[in-house]
Amino acid sequence: MDKRMSSLVMIAVLMLCTRCWIGVEARAIVERRNLLANGLGMTPPMGWNTWNHFFCDINETVIRESADALVSTGLAKLGYRYVNIDDCWAEHDRDSKGYLVPRKSTFPSGIKALADYAHGKGLKLGIYSDAGSRTCSQRMPGSLGHEQKDAETFASWGIDYLKYDNCNNGDLKPMKRGDMHPALWADKLGNSWRTTMDINDSWESMVSRADQNEVYAEHARPGGWNDPDMLEVGNGGMSNDEYIVHFSLWAASKAPLLIGCDVRSLSKETLAILGNEEVIAVNQDPLGVQAKKVRMEGDHEVWAGPLSGYRTVIVLLNRSPEFRIITAQWDDIGIPPNTIVEARDLWKHTTMDKRFVNKLKANVRPHACKMFLLTPLPLSE
Repeated sequence: MDKRMSSLVMIAVLMLCTRCWIGVEARAIVERRNLLANGLGMTPPMGWNTWNHFFCDINETVIRESADALVSTGLAKLGYRYVNIDDCWAEHDRDSKGYLVPRKSTFPSGIKALADYAHGKGLKLGIYSDAGSRTCSQRMPGSLGHEQKDAETFASWGIDYLKYDNCNNGDLKPMKRGDMHPALWADKLGNSWRTTMDINDSWESMVSRADQNEVYAEHARPGGWNDPDMLEVGNGGMSNDEYIVHFSLWAASKAPLLIGCDVRSLSKETLAILGNEEVIAVNQDPLGVQAKKVRMEGDHEVWAGPLSGYRTVIVLLNRSPEFRIITAQWDDIGIPPNTIVEARDLWKHTTMDKRFVNKLKANVRPHACKMFLLTPLPLSE
């Protein structure tokens, strides 16, 4: 479906049960506030979302079983705690009092029951709405003109996360709204924002989204993150090496790690990618600095970013259909000259015996990458 041509201006917002994307806090007295100071999203959010795999074919059984799977696979313990319901969860029209109504044929128990179920498993529940009159699927109402009512509704259900799209908005600009690039203004409203059009499960789509997202790297920081869209890992349209590139770039870019496949039937290979604790640690590093492209030579690239503890992550990316030797130079990646570093391969889970000075090079397969954690060593070593 050609869904969300306006999704470039979608804002994904984390909430703590009582907050919506525009800073409405549903208490006895409703106050508006700057969400950037809400204490949420200090690292990129992690979880699962329905859209990339299920699109509109969702129901409460899928949500419950997916929550169960996050726990049983061990992914929840690694940080994947958001269970996010995307578009198509509500009836076509609001009720007589103007409230959104969960679709009776697919969510007969209601959304609050799902929130309670997720919370009982130590998870959080997310939901979807839209800044226009209808959502991008056209199958349910948007929140335009009903923002406060919907915020209060979501709060009463115990919702923890709101994904807020921007279809069917009557050509209103975001925030009346000034600019069509959320990375330039959304940090005062939410905890993450889309920087790209929707992803699809292909190499070309994935790397282009990484490129578009990288442009806004300087705007990412603890409390607010650039979002190049949800993960396609495990949906079957790319090779295992390509999915490793996908996960490596999203992790290094401090993007939200929102699984987009069917977590109820993960392959061993998919679980190994999504469950790579060392790569997840890069994404969740408290320094919160997004990696950038620091060298491009034809169809191969070096991406690099600083981490806490004076460490650096690098991704050697080969976009070509042939093997490439790719070199990371210290002066490109921001390491002082003559620094001796220890290199750990985050996909092989091994620390290399050799120490490196001024550069590191590796042979990289076609449509693949190498990801290294570089740690400086004392001169005595």
